[in-house]
Amino acid sequence: MGHDHDHGAAGHSHDIDASADRRPLLVAFGLIAGFMVVEVVVGFVSGSLALLSDAAHMLTDAAAILLALVAARLAARPAKGAFTFGLRRAEILSAQINGAVLLALAVYIIFDAVRRLLDPPEVDGGLVVVVGILGALVNVAAAWSIARAQRQSLNVAGARAHVMMDLLGSVGATAAGAIVLLSGFNAADPLIALLISCLMIRSAWALLRDSGRVLLEAAPVGVDPAVIGAAVARVPRVVQVHDLHVWEVTSGFVSLSAHVVVARETDCHEVRHAIESVLRDRFGIEHTTLQTDHAPSELLTIAH
Repeated sequence: MGHDHDHGAAGHSHDIDASADRRPLLVAFGLIAGFMVVEVVVGFVSGSLALLSDAAHMLTDAAAILLALVAARLAARPAKGAFTFGLRRAEILSAQINGAVLLALAVYIIFDAVRRLLDPPEVDGGLVVVVGILGALVNVAAAWSIARAQRQSLNVAGARAHVMMDLLGSVGATAAGAIVLLSGFNAADPLIALLISCLMIRSAWALLRDSGRVLLEAAPVGVDPAVIGAAVARVPRVVQVHDLHVWEVTSGFVSLSAHVVVARETDCHEVRHAIESVLRDRFGIEHTTLQTDHAPSELLTIAH
């Protein structure tokens, strides 16, 4: 019994244009950090929890964007040494941290809001409305800047989630200030803070879930390994497919490896190229590592 072995790998570079991500993030960072100082001062002066929670969220926004900037720079470094994929997953770690911080902040706001509901403090509604409107405008500008990033990775999504939640915070603070101003209902401030914190939890969970899938090397959302395996098995002269693995190295960078058994007297290279074409054209997977082996001949039987 003889075995012919032919091992093939097709690797395609996935260059990351970090500068395309960094410029919009830098603009957003400047807007958020600058207005955060304003909100902290006015929040203490007015006694508004909604405004102070929004300022605290702006602080985490600034940190989140700064973290995203660092991660984008690290991810752009070329692969070398022990890091054969480079530092691409720095962006996934950034998204994971941003999600965890968002969740922790939401829990803190809930705790403080419940405490204030039991004893609602006096709130300067007019001041809160003015600063809330200005904060909403700043967040709209920051969100627009981040949306201009060319590569919509989980890293960028993490920074965007912080800014969008902060936008809701500003809108909520404005609404709370207006209610207090018009009706004197001071409990509106912590009630709206509670509503915003629930939305923050939802956004944080989405970030943690998606980044967790990448870190656990799950197949990308919408990619079914069974469907891919069946498609590869239907390629002419393919006898068997096993040890199929599909995972994301980082956002938008899907990798696949598999062991493929082809019929005897078949050009392994030709079959491998056919499989690569199916993976690229049908599933959009370009980074593949395929091991191709010839099917063994039937075992000889010994007559007695």
